[in-house]
Amino acid sequence: MDIDLIIDSIYALPENSKISLKKHIMEVSYPKSHCLMMAHKVIPYIYFIKKGIVRAYSSTEDNDITFWFGSEGETVISMKSYVEDQPGYENIELLEDGQFYRMETEKLRELFSKDIHIANWGRKFAERELIKTEELFISRQFKTASERYQDILQKKPDLIRRVQLGYIASYLGITQVSLSRIRAEIK
Repeated sequence: MDIDLIIDSIYALPENSKISLKKHIMEVSYPKSHCLMMAHKVIPYIYFIKKGIVRAYSSTEDNDITFWFGSEGETVISMKSYVEDQPGYENIELLEDGQFYRMETEKLRELFSKDIHIANWGRKFAERELIKTEELFISRQFKTASERYQDILQKKPDLIRRVQLGYIASYLGITQVSLSRIRAEIK
């Protein structure tokens, strides 16, 4: 996905502001299984997915719990690092070879202080991330695993063919056997 489309999907910027922002964005590529972000570390970057898919997970003694998937056009960020310069709690792993647009958080903060349009873009960006978190929280609290699986089928159907079923089961908070049952009921 093109960086202009990603930037505009967050908030339309005047051309001069967009040019200023894009000067600080570089393209990077990483192989499948690369850990883009590690828990307990301050992450000084924001990533936008050009191509590929990632999962966010936290580890417990017994297993990894997947709580988010990101694909083309989406932002990959540790909000705790972004907002507070504190170590994040999530690991972000590439599930496919990936291409990203990367920006240093510090450079973005500098632009916020110099350009009101970019500051507003950053506010809209943070608001979007907050809404995604809120939707995830509400879904986990009030929807059944079957309803959350159907949400995936409606909102991100490509996940089903691009992501291992074990990760999807973890995301839904169920076993792979339970996921198989849900899939059979839906067919």
